[in-house]
Amino acid sequence: MSFVNKVTMLWARPGADTAQKDDVPWTLRYAGRGLGTVGSFVAILLGLLNCLGIITLNVSCLIAGIWQMLAGFIVIVCEAPCCCFFIDYVQTLSDKMESRPYWNKAAVYMGLALPPFFLCFLSLSTWFGSGLIFATGIVYGMMALGKKASMEDMRTSAATLEAGGVPPTTAPRANLVTNEQPFSFTGPPVKN
Repeated sequence: MSFVNKVTMLWARPGADTAQKDDVPWTLRYAGRGLGTVGSFVAILLGLLNCLGIITLNVSCLIAGIWQMLAGFIVIVCEAPCCCFFIDYVQTLSDKMESRPYWNKAAVYMGLALPPFFLCFLSLSTWFGSGLIFATGIVYGMMALGKKASMEDMRTSAATLEAGGVPPTTAPRANLVTNEQPFSFTGPPVKN
């Protein structure tokens, strides 16, 4: 058995299909799962460090640390439910998040990572801990964009756009109004 197959078996969810359902590269898939798992552990630890802001009577950093630990826990429940197997609803929540589209995961992770930045802006532990969760959201956002077009498709699309031809229906530019008229500049109005 190859090393890649062993790693795939380790990261696979129990009872999940082994067939790839979409055209997302395996590197992005494992980058999202790995960054989410490691980043959530780091966010929990650095959130605990942020909670020490109560010593200096900085309540906003305390709230940011609690939020960061909660966000890290939610991400670890969604990405690595094996780390929290002692909680009953974890597998249900993880399966529900796994069935959602990638852009949903990206929006949830980015939304969870943003409030600590606004609460405790000058803390490096906030930047690093919540930044890793935000980076996980970015990876899932890239996965939601999908696979890039082939080189031949991009060349033909660029050639038709350069030649002034009508772009195909999947071209990057589309007109919002089909009966648009060209603009003309007539100059300022003349006084009579």
